[in-house]
Amino acid sequence: MTNNNTSDKQYFPAVWISDVHLGYKDCRADYLLDFLNSIECDTLYLVGDIIDLWSMKRNFYWHSSHYQVLTCIQEKASQGTRVIYIPGNHDETFRQYINNSLFGIEVHQQYIHTTKANKRFLLVHGDDFDSATRYNKLISIAGDAGYDFLLFLNRWTNRIRRLFGQNYWSLAAWIKARVHKAREAIEAFENAAIHEAKKQGVDGIICGHIHHPEIKVVDGIVYCNDGDWIESCTALVEQACGRIELLHWSDTKKVLNSADESSHSRVKNKEQKSAA
Repeated sequence: MTNNNTSDKQYFPAVWISDVHLGYKDCRADYLLDFLNSIECDTLYLVGDIIDLWSMKRNFYWHSSHYQVLTCIQEKASQGTRVIYIPGNHDETFRQYINNSLFGIEVHQQYIHTTKANKRFLLVHGDDFDSATRYNKLISIAGDAGYDFLLFLNRWTNRIRRLFGQNYWSLAAWIKARVHKAREAIEAFENAAIHEAKKQGVDGIICGHIHHPEIKVVDGIVYCNDGDWIESCTALVEQACGRIELLHWSDTKKVLNSADESSHSRVKNKEQKSAA
């Protein structure tokens, strides 16, 4: 696929999203649809927990926008975008299709992506690193009662913010970042991921799982976490020069409280966090 200069969509060689949790009531499918409809890419990486089978087993929920996300991804695959899916723990059922294709989408346990700058990145979901985090339940189980309570607060906070015309903001992420043991668990996860990247001899690692978007360099290894579409609404994108950036979609897109995607307002200026 090549960049179409006449298109109003932004082009990236590669895009990474994970932890969408379709089928979970707090999935921000509206923001994700807006993002997917605003970009074109050669390769779209789905880095796990795209569908939350755990949540659906407990309490079935499926909004029409969740179906639209799957349709949008499928359309991209049919139109020439290479879509690579690395199932996570919440959609681990799809791991039975590893090294095969599912509706034109490649399924892998892990994958090596080489950027335009010839940097090699290991792609994994990240649940394999749970054993390294002593407090992993604080950050890895979307169905946990404490997590659900944080997201309950999140919903009401953002209903109030919408009344005042303000963008989506994650109270859950703000609180979690200030809980000492949660910060310890996140750091332990990051260290385990960096260790795995060193072990496999790559330049960096890209993962999800802990709902904590981040780009940082430790001991020469570039650690990238693409975040999630419940709390942070973030994605990783590769620029044409090979630079990987963390894009906060909820910071830059004001989505109206409407099922009509065409009514969403567009904001051109995108604040991005980047790593060379």
